[in-house]
Amino acid sequence: MNDLQFLWSARERPAFGSKRWLVVWAKRALQFRSLLTIVRHRRRLRARGMEIGLLSVIDSKDLKGPGSNFSIGDRTFIAHNAELVALEKISIGSRVVINDRVTVLTGSHHVGDPTWRQFRKPVRIEDYAWIAVGATILPGVTIGYGAVVGAGAVVAKDVPPLAVATGNPATVRLNVRPHDLDYDPVIFLAPYEAWVGRSKGALVTAADAFPPGGPAPAGSEKLTP
Repeated sequence: MNDLQFLWSARERPAFGSKRWLVVWAKRALQFRSLLTIVRHRRRLRARGMEIGLLSVIDSKDLKGPGSNFSIGDRTFIAHNAELVALEKISIGSRVVINDRVTVLTGSHHVGDPTWRQFRKPVRIEDYAWIAVGATILPGVTIGYGAVVGAGAVVAKDVPPLAVATGNPATVRLNVRPHDLDYDPVIFLAPYEAWVGRSKGALVTAADAFPPGGPAPAGSEKLTP
């Protein structure tokens, strides 16, 4: 199922001719160009060889490196001026938020090497992680499930699941977030919300929101911890 099919099947269905029906379809008309922009940009990225899941919004135009080095799950949001440099594999899970001015690096140089040799290491960002404004993720780092990297933090070591990393160099507080994370960071973006409705946003992963036999996807507003 593609995004447009999903939004149609999960759409809000107000009574025909009601005030709500008029409001909903007006919003859909106003947001349709933005929705197509999201879909077309994602298609271009997939044509480069990127693996991108259902409903993910990749607003950034600054994704560097071979497309095959990018893997992005469902319902993930990457802001327009985030910079991801994939000299090695960058694996991003589902329902991840990567905010403005985030930098993700997979390569650098050995500062103690007289010939200044380059090294490359993959980066992994797991489901429900949140990388806030201006943070930097250095090569070889894994950001665990549900972990948060605070605004402006520089992360050189792995961040455990559900932890919060802040500062430069980043320091980590363990087990800050709840274990039962269950939110959708893209569904309230205006082009999507116009179809599913704000009241239905929390319900779109329910079984009745998908056609029979179709698997539910695993799967922004800007957020700053």
